[in-house]
Amino acid sequence: MKHDSGELEALIKRLLADPAMRDDPLYFALSQLWQQYRDLLNRVERITHVSDAYQHIARQREQSLSMRFDKHLRQLEKVARISDRYQQMLRDLNTTLQEASTHDALTGLANRRLLLERLKSEAERSERNQRPFCVAMVDIDHFKRVNDQYGHDAGDAVLIDVAQVLESEVREYDLCGRWGGEEFLILLPETELATALAVLERVRDCVRQRPIQVEKQSLTLTVSAGLAEHRLDQGYADTVNQADAAMLVAKRSGRDRCWAGEAPPTGAV
Repeated sequence: MKHDSGELEALIKRLLADPAMRDDPLYFALSQLWQQYRDLLNRVERITHVSDAYQHIARQREQSLSMRFDKHLRQLEKVARISDRYQQMLRDLNTTLQEASTHDALTGLANRRLLLERLKSEAERSERNQRPFCVAMVDIDHFKRVNDQYGHDAGDAVLIDVAQVLESEVREYDLCGRWGGEEFLILLPETELATALAVLERVRDCVRQRPIQVEKQSLTLTVSAGLAEHRLDQGYADTVNQADAAMLVAKRSGRDRCWAGEAPPTGAV
């Protein structure tokens, strides 16, 4: 088809170039048609050229947009990863702050703040359920001697070790915390005095049977404990004070023993 078109154009050119054709009545019409055809062909070529240039620009723009989109996407993914890490850091920080606000930095046990919160909630539950609970105050015997003779680092090691014993020997639902200095408080929910005393005796016995190595020496530690059962007609602070007073009685009675209420202290084993 393209070859036929070329032959037709060649034929028309020869006719228009032939001097004999100038007197032909169709010469003028043929020359006008040929000129219109050439003009139209030039316009089509220009349009084709413009179209090709536009398509080229469009492809370049599309590639540029795609590249910019990919770049922005990578940036967003990077921001998302940073945001995820930042949020995880915030969660870890909040957990750390929460842990620091409720637990003793040295022993890892519940601190006084958390103990008071749990004592309050346990007293409220005891009033609702009409069930008793007990509070024990535990003090390391002759702790000052350890600090004076071996230094405060050794004293810290003793506190950590005793805290581990207390936490491992109380029941799963009991709460053991550091009340202050060398004193520890144990909250025993829904527990009567006799059962709580058995738990304390086990704790006391485990402390005595676990020697601590301090400066290549083996120290045998003991604890004195006071126990009080919460009464519904009193506040939890009164129960804590009674446990503290019972612990002082245990110390004055020879240490390494438990004192529960008005009962005589159990003998040192």
